[in-house]
Amino acid sequence: MILTVTLNAALDVTYQVPDADWDGVNRVSAVHRRAGGKGVNVARVLAALGREVVVAGLAGGPTGQAIRADLDAAGLPSALTPISGDSRTTLVVHSGTTALFNEPGPEVTPAELDRFLSDFLELAKRAEVVVVSGSLPRGVPSDFYATLADLSEVPTIVDADGEPLRHAPKGRPTIVKPNKDELARAFPEGGAQALIARGAGSVVVSMGEDGLHAITPEGTFRARMPYRVEGNPTGAGDALVAGLALGLADGSPWPERLRRAAALGAAAVAAPVAGEFDRDVFDAIHPQIVIA
Repeated sequence: MILTVTLNAALDVTYQVPDADWDGVNRVSAVHRRAGGKGVNVARVLAALGREVVVAGLAGGPTGQAIRADLDAAGLPSALTPISGDSRTTLVVHSGTTALFNEPGPEVTPAELDRFLSDFLELAKRAEVVVVSGSLPRGVPSDFYATLADLSEVPTIVDADGEPLRHAPKGRPTIVKPNKDELARAFPEGGAQALIARGAGSVVVSMGEDGLHAITPEGTFRARMPYRVEGNPTGAGDALVAGLALGLADGSPWPERLRRAAALGAAAVAAPVAGEFDRDVFDAIHPQIVIA
């Protein structure tokens, strides 16, 4: 089982808006509402690839109930620790370009966080890989992802931004996966090597259409994309992380691990909503990705 952790779970709302007028009234051509948050998106991709997953995290209030109901409807097993605050909603407006609006999320109490930690430790005993990703709700210490990585006894991936990313290496995670902008903000000097120096086992930096850069125990690699895939980039990084988690679970060599991860990320761009990927795009681009 692969365990994904989404502490700031959300109800994701995606609006398709042709030719959006940001100063006027817009007509929405299509609406998608579903449970989201980065770890949930990772779990959706893994489940679509036939892997057993469990979604852990925090959920509360009416929005939390909607998140649980959607996970149940999708057949995604979940073990979300209940909290008193209402979970957040995110809004994506896709109109040629993509705008993302993220609510901050609920306030989490120390007692609720302790309950989550107890739940996590029990779930992690059954996991072969743990994925910890996304933002932290209010009340959660900025080094909490490092704590989870340190307590996990199986390979762990951390995908975070800001202070959680800066602290993540202290937990000695197997892989840290920032994108290039997140890495530049958190470590303006040193970059990926700074994460390695502070304790990360490997670092995989996603660079959009420019592919991936990875520093690993097997060497340093670049995954170069053969062409640009047009679409909605929201969730592409989560599909990429799903590919890395598969590589850890299967024990595949780093070059193949990176090729599959990059192909899943590209295929996710071609899908309308986060947590999905276009299988035809994956099949077409996977063999063309060059690892050097």
